[in-house]
Parts: sequence; structure tokens; C-alpha cells
Amino acid sequence: MARYKMTIEYDGDPFAGWQLQANAPTVQGALEDAFFTLTGTRPTVHAAGRTDAGVHARGQVAHVDLDRLWDTRVLRNAINAHLRPHPISVLAVETVTDDFHARFKAVRRHYLYRIANRPAPLALERGKAWWQPVALDHRAMHDAAQALVGKHDFTTFRAAECQAQSPIKTLDRIAVTRQGDMIDITVEARSFLHHQVRSMVGSLKLVGDGKWPIGEIEAALLARDRTRCGPVAPPTGLYLMRVDY
Repeated sequence: MARYKMTIEYDGDPFAGWQLQANAPTVQGALEDAFFTLTGTRPTVHAAGRTDAGVHARGQVAHVDLDRLWDTRVLRNAINAHLRPHPISVLAVETVTDDFHARFKAVRRHYLYRIANRPAPLALERGKAWWQPVALDHRAMHDAAQALVGKHDFTTFRAAECQAQSPIKTLDRIAVTRQGDMIDITVEARSFLHHQVRSMVGSLKLVGDGKWPIGEIEAALLARDRTRCGPVAPPTGLYLMRVDY
């Protein structure tokens, strides 16, 4: 038995999220089907983050246990061949020790949320960014977001169905930048609550369009009240970019 770490990118549009479901296509399901076709067995593929329906990844990390030793380049190429035509690509495979776990050994996760801020609707970026035709003040969004950095009770920005034992998380970094029409919101933390990033982005958008003053983000955070959260941003603009170990 050998354990393999995989770095994976995927387009989340066709999938009902990462996690295996009985009656819907998922990223985990597509990968496990590919391993079954390749090896004749169906191993469980464990991910660093269970991304929601429509969420993309450029650097998802997962691990899998296989009965035989593989050359890592051969395994990468073989799995990619069996993943076609799914929009999933295994970028790299490496052998790891048996105590490695893609989820529990992760020390930091990096997410990116993209907002396309222009009057014209999206063509090439449709499904890959949140289109906002009204001008947004990204500097105000960045200033407001700094109140979220640090260890806090993030109940306001937590989905009602979140299964985490505690709403307390430590946000290491959040930054809002603009390049042309694209606003990028980057966030870093060891772990996140369910819908935390999309909830924060949706509230920051209200600051950007002037509906909330800058201080309202901090006030909403301190309220620890889900009803104080702005509308949750759609999944289309969210990317899992990297996982650190």
C-alpha cells in the first residue's frame, strides 16, 4: 500500500461540489471513477477542502492509497487520461508517508474570489467571476476587510448548516486589489467555516457600492448574528488556490 498526494485543478461548474453524492456529479466521484477504471478498485480520495457546487480550484490537494507502487509521472498521466472529458486536471503526484492527510495536516488554505466589475456582461469569464456592473470602491472594501483579520467569532459569516464545532476562526490575511476591471479578494487561514468566504465577500460588496459604511463590517462581525450578514456571494467567483503543509 502506498499513499499519493495530488495537486488538482478543476472547473466547478458541472459539479455538485467536491464531496461524493449518490445522484449528482462530483469532483471526488469523477476521480474515484478514474482510479477504478485504472486499478480495478475504488479507493477513497480525501481532499484538503470540500468545495461547494460551482466553486473552482487551481491548487486543491488530495491524497489516495493504492495497492501498488506507481511512478508518479505515469500515475498522473494515467489518471488524467481516465478523467477525460471532465474539466479536472491532476497537476502533480508525489509519494508521501502514511501519516500525511490532505485535510488534517494542512496548516493554511488560500482562497481567491474574483469580481468582474464592468458595465458589459461576461462572455469569456462567465461562470468564472461574479459580474458586478455598478462601480465598486475596492479601496474601501480592503479597508473594511481588515477588521476581519485575527481570531474572531465568525457566527455572522457562517452558514446556518455549518457543521463546525465552533464559530471561532483565525483569519491570517485578507486583501482586496484591482487590476483593470477585475477585483481580486484573497484570503488566508488554517481553515474556514461553511460559506465564510462567500459571506464575507457578499458583505464587502455592500461596502464597495456604498450601501454599507466601512465600519459596518466590524459591527456585523461583533454582532455575531447571521442576520447581519450581507447577501452571500455566488460560488462562481471562488477558487481554492493553494494549500500549505
